Amino acid sequence: MSHLDHTPSTTGKFKIDKSPYYSRTRWHSSVAKLTLWSFLFVALIFLFFYRSPSSSSNNPPSSDPSRRYLASATWGGAAWEKRVRTSARIRSRNGFSVLVTGAAGFVGTHVSSALKRRGDGVLGIDNFNDYYDPTLKRARQALLERSGVLIVEGDINDVALLKKLFDMVPFTHVMHLAAQAGVRYAMQNPGSYVHSNIAGFVSLLEVCKDANPQPAIVWASSSSVYGLNTKVPFSEKDRTDQPASLYAATKKAGEEIAHTYNHIYGLSLTGLRFFTVYGPWGRPDMAYFFFTKDILKGKSIPIFEAANHGTVARDFTYIDDIVKGCLGSLDTAQKSTGSGGKKKGPAQLRVFNLGNTSPVPVTDLVSILERLLKVKAKRNVMKLPRNGDVPYTHANISYAQKEFGYKPTTDLQTGLKKFVRWYLSYYGDKKAAVR
Repeated sequence: MSHLDHTPSTTGKFKIDKSPYYSRTRWHSSVAKLTLWSFLFVALIFLFFYRSPSSSSNNPPSSDPSRRYLASATWGGAAWEKRVRTSARIRSRNGFSVLVTGAAGFVGTHVSSALKRRGDGVLGIDNFNDYYDPTLKRARQALLERSGVLIVEGDINDVALLKKLFDMVPFTHVMHLAAQAGVRYAMQNPGSYVHSNIAGFVSLLEVCKDANPQPAIVWASSSSVYGLNTKVPFSEKDRTDQPASLYAATKKAGEEIAHTYNHIYGLSLTGLRFFTVYGPWGRPDMAYFFFTKDILKGKSIPIFEAANHGTVARDFTYIDDIVKGCLGSLDTAQKSTGSGGKKKGPAQLRVFNLGNTSPVPVTDLVSILERLLKVKAKRNVMKLPRNGDVPYTHANISYAQKEFGYKPTTDLQTGLKKFVRWYLSYYGDKKAAVR
């Protein structure tokens, strides 16, 4: 049990014409497609990230919180530098010095705490945006500070800040967890996904490839990249070119960007496809979290069903199991092979599924919460909306098992019990008890 739990913590064949004309036509078609997609990608970056402030002056201030924090974050000074170095100091033999981006986030907090407990040097960075209640992020920050982990307030698109941190600390590893999360929110604020998940990732990789020594990088992709796949369980070898949401598309773009920086600059990169992570200190936008809140308040909760009254199920994965996967990935990450932006040899490039391998219908999730909270949920059954959600997720974790012994051990009943205990303690709701 994590110490964070109680803290208030070929059906047919055809012959292809191989004539020179066919070959030339196919080649020109491929080039045209590549050119088109490249243009669209650059246009997205320009539209959402490099547009001038005046072009978005009519937008409300909260429309892109990541850009606001980029402009307002402050850092520097002798005292600040001392705190940075102290937090990043390695305290165990053969330990790592790790920069954790998104350290005030759900997974970031748990990973940072676990790294610190085993003696690694840990420095966090987070922009504390208001995608969900920043108060919860500040509470996580306070929790980490008590264990000696400093979170620098800043944005990963602030290249000057990133360079300053790398000048001060020779990071051996980067655990990149900062991202704009959420499938549905992408329909409201698409620019924030490009800003954080694409532009932010590139900004970080640019600094890392110029560092000497270059760090090994482990970063959060997502199970969402499997998109409209119907083959289950999902394997790392399956196709990922059918994203069902903009969030998934940006994470898929991240995997392609990682391949590029690995190929050109020799950066060691490991992507982790998380499957529906839950647990104490979780994200309020996740179903298990707001279901708990609304059940206690007597509000109805939406229960989605797939086409033809099909079941919607998720491979819910408890946070402690995810942390083990993150640390296992770090511990088996090979060194980057470049120096000063120049590649000196082939570098490691991996991607792993981190899931529980036991999909559970969302209706069962609700039933477990009802028992734990001792409150009957008001269920509002409705069709799964076309907003990027998929009906089913299921992880094949054999690759992670082979490479670093990844083996999840927490079932949904046990994990939700720990979550509810934390929720009632943190929010002070004493009306319900956990069995």
